[in-house]
Amino acid sequence: MRCPKIVFLFISLFFPLRSVLAQQIDTSSNYRYTVGGLQLKQSWVFSTENRFPIKQLVIPAVMIVYGFTTLKNHELLELNAEVKEELYAENPHPLIHIDNYLQFVPAMTVYGLNAIGIKGKNNFRDRTMIFLMSNIITNTAVYGIKNLSHQMRPDGSAYTSFPSGHTAEAFLSAEYLYQEYRDVSPWYGIAGYAVAATTGYLRLYNNKHWLGDVVAGAGIGIASTKITYWLYPKLQHAIFKTRTLNTALMPTYKDGAFAVDLLHQF
Repeated sequence: MRCPKIVFLFISLFFPLRSVLAQQIDTSSNYRYTVGGLQLKQSWVFSTENRFPIKQLVIPAVMIVYGFTTLKNHELLELNAEVKEELYAENPHPLIHIDNYLQFVPAMTVYGLNAIGIKGKNNFRDRTMIFLMSNIITNTAVYGIKNLSHQMRPDGSAYTSFPSGHTAEAFLSAEYLYQEYRDVSPWYGIAGYAVAATTGYLRLYNNKHWLGDVVAGAGIGIASTKITYWLYPKLQHAIFKTRTLNTALMPTYKDGAFAVDLLHQF
């Protein structure tokens, strides 16, 4: 009975890697000097936040590549079949349709938390725009690939199996919840990914998708949201003409001398 262990292995990958996928590195150095009796402190802050998140996209990219590989690789096709046999063929069961709604739960949690006063990273306008953009990217990728791959579903109902749209939406929503609330508590992200993994498992349990479909869908959802969080500030500046204050001068008085703090962010 090794297939359930294999399924568990793939699903469990979505949790411990969260800390790796969302690393943000900040370094700073301070310089103090005195000019004309004024003590100046200059802080140069460097952040990788505005750089294209190449490292953060490695894991979702691997997941997507794995999914594509299952379309042609003989061993992985056999693994897909074994998973189907273990989860459905050997023991046919009534379908559980909660996955049709579960996929949206992490994203709706973002709005629910804001409604009760637990504020996330962005205001209503920005987080809504991010969510819509992520969905545009995800749905364009998912349905474009579905039409090109023409993969039969395990239950034989349609040639729209690869990749899993439900799973893509679920992991898009989980990453969205994580990004909005990672500075509040990591448990929000963990809960969101638990819901997303459950959605992916139910797509297998309901005999609607192969294992490769689910893994690829998860990768697409995560990657779409990460790309959107990088892209949106650039579009926000172009569309809404909002500017971030990069330099600030703050007069202070300390130890009998006036001082000016200069903060500049690149």
